[in-house]
Amino acid sequence: MPSNRQILLDNRPEGEAVAGNFKLVTTDTPALKEGEVLVRHHYLSLDPYMRGRMNESKSYAQPQPLGEVMIGGTVGEVVESKHPKFKTGDQVVGMGGWQEYSVVDGNAPGMLRKVDTTHVPLSYYLGAVGMPGVTAWYGLTQIIAPKEGETVVVSAASGAVGSAYAALAKARGCRVVGIAGGPEKCAYAVDELGFDACIDYRQHPDVKTMAKALKEACPNGIDGYFENVGGYILDAVLLRTNAFARVAVCGMIAGYDGAPLPLQNPALILVNRLKIEGFIVSEHMELWPQALQELGTLVAQGKLKPRETVAQGIESAPEAFLGLLKGKNFGKQLVKLI
Repeated sequence: MPSNRQILLDNRPEGEAVAGNFKLVTTDTPALKEGEVLVRHHYLSLDPYMRGRMNESKSYAQPQPLGEVMIGGTVGEVVESKHPKFKTGDQVVGMGGWQEYSVVDGNAPGMLRKVDTTHVPLSYYLGAVGMPGVTAWYGLTQIIAPKEGETVVVSAASGAVGSAYAALAKARGCRVVGIAGGPEKCAYAVDELGFDACIDYRQHPDVKTMAKALKEACPNGIDGYFENVGGYILDAVLLRTNAFARVAVCGMIAGYDGAPLPLQNPALILVNRLKIEGFIVSEHMELWPQALQELGTLVAQGKLKPRETVAQGIESAPEAFLGLLKGKNFGKQLVKLI
């Protein structure tokens, strides 16, 4: 069995996460038991939710245990199988974690899924046609539920979730406005992802200037907002919402280091009769097939063209992850393991 390099969570962050929170180790891969599958990972997904799992505080999921392999989505190929459903060479997606190989119980529901790479590249199953894409689909279709002609907004617009959100919303006839960091990301959002407008939050660093930019980009107000960030951007968006607007809360990356996220004008929730709903996409697995089918079709048709930032080698994962938290990535952040 092959040796396996893994990255463990060695200690919990105090404030901002640092590379010293992680530890690289090499272990021997255990021999397979009946029903198990050995997967060699080709790509590892890095996602903002992982920062929340590093804390010990109460959340929607159990904290990442210390001394164990960091949680994370992976795609790769089966290199050995003792399960009738999987054979050597199968392309699969799963939650293999920050390591080069994983041993998976082939009978465990939802742990490993075969994928077709005929029209969709393998890496896309960690982004546009994976958890981030389904996240965008669920927040848009199940919570915001836009009507044709409505204006919808998303923060972190050029990332894996934002790019899928744009394609899905345009397919429903919406005006789609993004918020992203820097002129290059905003140009990409408009020119390649199909956003009608994109606001550079670095040029609008407070509620007043952001609200003014939103007023210009959303002349008919905001009917739906997909929240990935929190902080002053949420305050500015709420100022521009129409009556009965819907807000899907997916992430609050501005608060992941433990800083409080006060809301400046909570009375707007009442005044505008807003619907604000948080969601965790893994709690809605029954809808994933429907979402993945639409996302795969959009990719195959060329209507969803996600960009990827790829770090090389398992040892690069911690620094790539810390860069992701600071917005240094462009599109979906991956680590290539082979």
